[in-house]
Amino acid sequence: MIETTGLTPSEQLQQLGAKIKEEGIKFELLRTEIGKVIVGQDAMVRNLLIALLADGHVLLEGVPGLAKTLAIKTLSEAVAADFSRIQFTPDLLPADVTGTLIYQQKSEQFAVKKGPIFANFILADEINRAPAKVQSALLEAMQERQVTIGDTTHPLPVPFLVLATQNPIEQEGTYPLPEAQVDRFMLKVALKYPSKQEEQLILRSNTRPEGLTKVQQVIKPEDIVQAKHLTRSIYLDEKVERYIVDIVNASRYPSEAGISQVAKYIAYGASPRASINLALAAKAQAFLERRAFVIPDDVRAVAMDVLRHRIGLNYEAEADEVQPEKIIELILQRVEVP
Repeated sequence: MIETTGLTPSEQLQQLGAKIKEEGIKFELLRTEIGKVIVGQDAMVRNLLIALLADGHVLLEGVPGLAKTLAIKTLSEAVAADFSRIQFTPDLLPADVTGTLIYQQKSEQFAVKKGPIFANFILADEINRAPAKVQSALLEAMQERQVTIGDTTHPLPVPFLVLATQNPIEQEGTYPLPEAQVDRFMLKVALKYPSKQEEQLILRSNTRPEGLTKVQQVIKPEDIVQAKHLTRSIYLDEKVERYIVDIVNASRYPSEAGISQVAKYIAYGASPRASINLALAAKAQAFLERRAFVIPDDVRAVAMDVLRHRIGLNYEAEADEVQPEKIIELILQRVEVP
């Protein structure tokens, strides 16, 4: 950590900025290394790094084949951390995720068998295909960063990042996540198809004789822990705090923000957790830009992914084909920037 005793606030900020620039080089290398394998999903990679720095989790929504699994697997290889994939199915049990006690005849005692949740990076594939009990087990582990098996509580590894995916097209045989549980995810990212040029690069890299580029380890888990501490220390001015609160408040009371035309579509607005996550994600964005302070552009850069899953729309919005993204765009246009 940074020694700040006896320094003025300006000197502390300057010292923090120098440290962030130094540590930021490692994350730039990490982004470059992932980019050698993942083509055309820069926003997804950026959001993975933001969640990593802000100690959050990511919900990805997109059709199959958009490199969701490859992205987090590549991230784990570049960090030299443990990776685990959980394929969610209707017959999955909570113990299949968290682990259970197994009786050993030789010792005549119960032993703990840890589940796949005990890894640094978790891919929860098609989370909406598992029943509510399994979803709750995963989300509780995400929130508490620990799992209780029998009478013993086991802490989860550090760093710990869950990337959950859901298919927006198939709804048959799925168990949609309740709004309160979706709120546990810091970011919800909607993946798009790559461009023609990007898809040509993807095709080329996947069909050459030597196969995909081998990922090199460029950062250690302890570097991520250090970066998370630095991210928390990034300066957030009171004016930017008010800006964040104004944005979130506008999702609850759109008429007060001057967008009364969408008030009839909103069933409920974003929770206070949105304000917290918006601030933390903005700090992580500032870190990636190698700054020791947050500016309004940082907030605007992450607002869509932080708020997308936190604004509830009613049937009238569905009938008029109004999406949360449209409402967030209007909010960002109308709320005064400090």
